[in-house]
Amino acid sequence: MTRYLHTMYRITDPERSRAFYEALGFEFRRELPIVRDGELEATNYFFGLPGQEEELELTFNHDGRTYDLGTGYGHIALAVDGMAETLASLKAQGIEPEREPYRLREGGSLLCFVQDPDGYRIELIEKSRA
Repeated sequence: MTRYLHTMYRITDPERSRAFYEALGFEFRRELPIVRDGELEATNYFFGLPGQEEELELTFNHDGRTYDLGTGYGHIALAVDGMAETLASLKAQGIEPEREPYRLREGGSLLCFVQDPDGYRIELIEKSRA
């Protein structure tokens, strides 16, 4: 049987990334140092949402390199109970939406995007109550 485990992407500032994902409701679960030939090469930071096993793995390479997002990455999506409340909470922590929440169609879910400290897009979705 196949089971989804995690998504990984690279980050450049572990502290800023941790604050961002915790602001979205993720919990920090563990870190895993990657040591090769006696040198700390990278550290993997694992986050998850309470009550869910699947994880987000953020990898910080200690060599100071930077990354291009590329054209293949789109976004990850999170369900939120209340868009206004979520955005107010994020704003209090210095996180602003890309633009005001919107619907793709009448009666559809309310959508909004925020970006993490490295520019990765996160879609927030409030399901339609109609």
